[in-house]
Amino acid sequence: MIDLAEHKLSNAQIAWRAAQDIEDGAYVNLGIGFPEMVARFQPEGRQAIFHTENGVLDFGEAPAPGEEDWDLINAGKKAITLKPGTAFFHHADSFAMVRGGHLDLAVLGAYQVAQNGDLANWSTGKGGIPAVGGAMDLVQSAKRIAVLTDHVTKKGDPKLVERCTMPLTGVGCVTRIYSSLAVIDILDGHFVLREKVARLSMDDLQSVTGAPLHVEGDVVDLNCPDDLA
Repeated sequence: MIDLAEHKLSNAQIAWRAAQDIEDGAYVNLGIGFPEMVARFQPEGRQAIFHTENGVLDFGEAPAPGEEDWDLINAGKKAITLKPGTAFFHHADSFAMVRGGHLDLAVLGAYQVAQNGDLANWSTGKGGIPAVGGAMDLVQSAKRIAVLTDHVTKKGDPKLVERCTMPLTGVGCVTRIYSSLAVIDILDGHFVLREKVARLSMDDLQSVTGAPLHVEGDVVDLNCPDDLA
């Protein structure tokens, strides 16, 4: 049994890697929790326009501790700052933006992702948010859906599977997965490996993945800065 702790990326490194693929000026919704970290790692010279379901568009960085204005929050109840061009609007208008297909990308967490792109990312169990929130609207309406996740559960079970066994958030919606071990696209109902951490063999990666990994072209090393926090 391989020791994944020796190989896997931190959450900050996963978020950094995902941020590198976001185009300048893209309209992006970041899911509550882990995906919110992506906003911290925008590449120099590029800046996404971030949207939050509670009705803010193009907000700024998190304020310094002690400088929060708690009238200014995102959907995850995290404090935000304003910048020139920030817009406020009604909750219903915010979901009209989502359902109208005006978001280029939604970045979400996951409990499970199936090889056909099905996503399960909500639970009413102990410690879970007691509703699916806006995720069902996001996965059906954003142009692309990316997932950030550990490659396995805390018990070591694969989170990338042949079929989801948990309640679905969306069907066939995920296009790319940024995991703690790899970057994987979903194409034609298959997991297609694009990048993997250099020290992990293909056999070891497959052993902790619950469905076959396909290779099309070169698989490159998944390299991230070591000093991210």
